Amino acid sequence: MFDFKDAPAAPKGTVTPAGLAARFAGCADLVRRSLRCGKGGAAVIALWLDGLTDARAVSEEVIRPLYDLGARSETALLRAGLDGGVYRCSVRLRRTDDQVAADLCAGCAAVLLPRLGLALTFEVKSRDGRGVEAPMVEKSVLGARDSFTENLRTNTALVRRRLPCPELKLREQGPGGSGGVRLALLYLEGAAPPDRVAALEGRLEALDGPEPVTPGVLERQLAAAPRSLVPQTLHTERPDRFALGLRQGKVGILCDGLPVGFLLPATLPEMLRTQEDRARHAPVAAALTALRALALLVALLLPAAYVAAAMYHQEMIPVKLLTSVIRAKEEVPFSTAAEVLGMLLSFELLQEAGIRLPDPVGQTVSVIGALIVGQSAVEARVLSPIVIIVVAMAGIGTYTQPSQELGAAVRLWRFGLVLCAAALGLFGVMAGLIALLWRLCETENLGVCVLRPLCDRPERQDRGRGRPIRR
Repeated sequence: MFDFKDAPAAPKGTVTPAGLAARFAGCADLVRRSLRCGKGGAAVIALWLDGLTDARAVSEEVIRPLYDLGARSETALLRAGLDGGVYRCSVRLRRTDDQVAADLCAGCAAVLLPRLGLALTFEVKSRDGRGVEAPMVEKSVLGARDSFTENLRTNTALVRRRLPCPELKLREQGPGGSGGVRLALLYLEGAAPPDRVAALEGRLEALDGPEPVTPGVLERQLAAAPRSLVPQTLHTERPDRFALGLRQGKVGILCDGLPVGFLLPATLPEMLRTQEDRARHAPVAAALTALRALALLVALLLPAAYVAAAMYHQEMIPVKLLTSVIRAKEEVPFSTAAEVLGMLLSFELLQEAGIRLPDPVGQTVSVIGALIVGQSAVEARVLSPIVIIVVAMAGIGTYTQPSQELGAAVRLWRFGLVLCAAALGLFGVMAGLIALLWRLCETENLGVCVLRPLCDRPERQDRGRGRPIRR
């Protein structure tokens, strides 16, 4: 409750109507209304941004109570407003134009007290927006069917429902910093190490600039090695998986305007699992995880292994299969490496075209690319059928990965392995694979190696931040 002793008797703030008018010059959605608290009461000014606030709530829960108060002076109005005279549960005392402008942009209504140079802001956000829907990417069969939305408070409420305990801590930043958006850092006290939480808070404080906050921008800021292709965060649109990560000692990040949550640190074995695995029997879940790991190896190594075997190590191919490959290659004018690289590039182009176009047109493009173009290329002796099979199997293996970031990294890594195979055969493939494995062992975030528990150390340095992280 507000202490009456803190109520100013003389102007102490710097809030001015002229300063706010200059701040929002050219903003047609700014609503300004002069009010008087009852007959002969104090004159105040109400401001809010149309669309961000609920007009009915402003009228019934802010303007009407102010009129009913009948305060004779701004000081009395200030005391009454802070002491519960207005129905809204959230009220803040603001002393500068910057604070008032930030609250207005966050969906609050401001009541200016011109003589005192102060303002009271009330949270009356509009509830317009997309409701809680079923996950689109991480589809649910046996688990929960709700997903994050673009509203930060809705997302935090979804997490609270799954972790109804006071140990769940939530720290918010913004909208003054963090690129002008609100960010929420969530962790479970006693499960997440304090050093890990402090390190992430420091990274979020450095997130400020004109660039809008997108998943890519936020992931680069949270990663210890921003330029690495190795995914260092877990993306999820499911609150149940997000809550499970917090129970395991991870730290979660939610951003206002993004329907996705970020969990840190991330490891490769966790990227191969889904939330659905916990709803199945242990043997079935283990078999599915092993199948995804096998698909990951197929997507990564199959094109490079075929190029190496067809160009340098024909003795490794069975005789009947080698005969079929030779017959298919007799009239093809391109080398095996050129065929595979061209098909991989065509596969990426078709995938991008299917994503960017509307759903009906995208499906048509996929059918045309898979059936008409592929079949025509084989009949015209431009490509051999075995190459199309190899690239198709590698693409299917990529699509089985639960993590979209890991799948995108695999698609880039296999281009490099194919080039290594074209240069040195299986020796080049092994050299590239060793380099990739070395990179995975060296990549870590918040002191946790990406390959944990296969590769782990007692204590690691949070690179780029200069702070040791203890687990």
